[in-house]
Amino acid sequence: MEATLTIGKVAKEAGVNIQTIRFYERKELLSPDGHRESGYRLYAPDAINRVRFIKNAQELGFSLKEVSGLLRLRISRRVHCASVKKKAGSKLRDVQEKIAGLQALERVLRGLINTCQSQGTTNSCPILKSLEVNRKSNVSKGVKKR
Repeated sequence: MEATLTIGKVAKEAGVNIQTIRFYERKELLSPDGHRESGYRLYAPDAINRVRFIKNAQELGFSLKEVSGLLRLRISRRVHCASVKKKAGSKLRDVQEKIAGLQALERVLRGLINTCQSQGTTNSCPILKSLEVNRKSNVSKGVKKR
């Protein structure tokens, strides 16, 4: 493998587009090791693994700020794996809260759908009428607002 890689090669090998690489640079999650005289960015081969790490962490629901923290933990020899486990546990709790919220929304939507007889005009549609009322009374029973 080459000693340095172009942005296009990193993007291709990591399975992302070039704009993603540039975005990660702007967010200070990735930086080139240098530039050619022509101005092309050059990256170390490890940049591919770093981009994959970022994408995989995002797919698990970690924000870019959280990914930045995970990247710092990744390179630290003094931090124990328990720190990473704690962050993953916190993310799991966030996901569980979101699932509970979505399930509550599902119940409300099912209830609205069940009230509709699909007859008559839209001016008497119970679903449309319910959208005019204060949603807190219907949805917040089990939906945690963020």
